Amino acid sequence: MKGKLVLVSFFAALLGFCGFMALNAPAVSAQQHLPTQEERWGPANTSELYYVNVPIEKVYPYRLGYVVLFRKGVNSLGRAYIPYEWFKVSIGKALLIHLGDGPTWPCMSVFYKEGAFYGVKLYVAKRQSHLTWGSIPSTVNLDDRFQGVEAIDLGFDADQQ
Repeated sequence: MKGKLVLVSFFAALLGFCGFMALNAPAVSAQQHLPTQEERWGPANTSELYYVNVPIEKVYPYRLGYVVLFRKGVNSLGRAYIPYEWFKVSIGKALLIHLGDGPTWPCMSVFYKEGAFYGVKLYVAKRQSHLTWGSIPSTVNLDDRFQGVEAIDLGFDADQQ
């Protein structure tokens, strides 16, 4: 009997505490401020950067950087030469992101700021045995292709976009 009395008094105290908290809680406005479309997507919330994603067909490591073969359209391929020095933190123009095993396909994101090339991210397969990794024979000399590279030209015509 004493156990029931303790249990009943515990629930009564708990009920009293919950009632006290409910009465002293601040009133919640029925209508909270929802941001307007202008507030969410207006000039104050836009970025100076934009990017273009292109699928990668092949990545060829070379002694001066990466040669990236990317898809420009259904029947067209482009080629980008990305120097290794772009991947240095002090330069910060490029980032290599390794993808694990799975259905994600390698791609290249090219970033622009105010219409000019800003940087690139390469999303590549971690395993060098993946079919998107290739090799360039040591007899091939591509040094001149990496000289003075300042940007990546995706080669899209204005009427293709």
